Amino acid sequence: MFFTDTRLIRVAIVEDDMDFLNALVATIDAADDMQLVATASTRKDGLLLFDQDAVDVLVVDLGLPDGSGIDIINNASHHWPDCAVMVSTNFGDESHVMRSIEAGAAGYLLKHAESASLASEIRSISAGGSPISPLIARQMLTRFRQVLPSHNVSASLSTPLPTRSPAQARDLDTPSAASISLSLREQEVLELITKGFTADEIAKLMQVSNHTVLTFIRRIYRKLKVKSKAEAIYEARAQGLLN
Repeated sequence: MFFTDTRLIRVAIVEDDMDFLNALVATIDAADDMQLVATASTRKDGLLLFDQDAVDVLVVDLGLPDGSGIDIINNASHHWPDCAVMVSTNFGDESHVMRSIEAGAAGYLLKHAESASLASEIRSISAGGSPISPLIARQMLTRFRQVLPSHNVSASLSTPLPTRSPAQARDLDTPSAASISLSLREQEVLELITKGFTADEIAKLMQVSNHTVLTFIRRIYRKLKVKSKAEAIYEARAQGLLN
């Protein structure tokens, strides 16, 4: 059954770890401001969720029994563009978190976290927050410092693409060179996070508001996805798949 109380944070879960799924379900059921809309435990069933109305927060496990949760994240970007996607992950699995962020996820839930923390993270991402741990921040810095294969990549990215279908156009929008580099302030935020500073502490150090720091973090998430897409376009051209 589906409800339409817009005061509630509507949550859907795609998770095959039954212990964690049960913990999430109990957390949401116990929260007065959340509503569990649907659950799925396979990639196939997870993709069927997009036949329904969009939710506010979608929690996705990447390691599903019949495929990757990345496919679900990619579909969420197209079908539920306003939905905040969170990845459920184990501590120390940062490489998978990075893949999910590049696909469009805006945060992650650690499977060993306490129920209160799970609820807090769901509320935060629903309100526009995007968590970054020091380990993830270091990986983000490394990704942005990797230069795209260059015999003039900027020119390559600005070259018009051949005519293609609307579906292809959505998947291969050409980003500008400027959109894949960090500003000095964004880089400063990431470097401070790698040193263990919280958002509140970073705001004081940079003499800006907490809201501004969170805005920088959201931009970093978006740019990482754009950078990943730019690299995919470059590789397609290099392989002769695009002109």
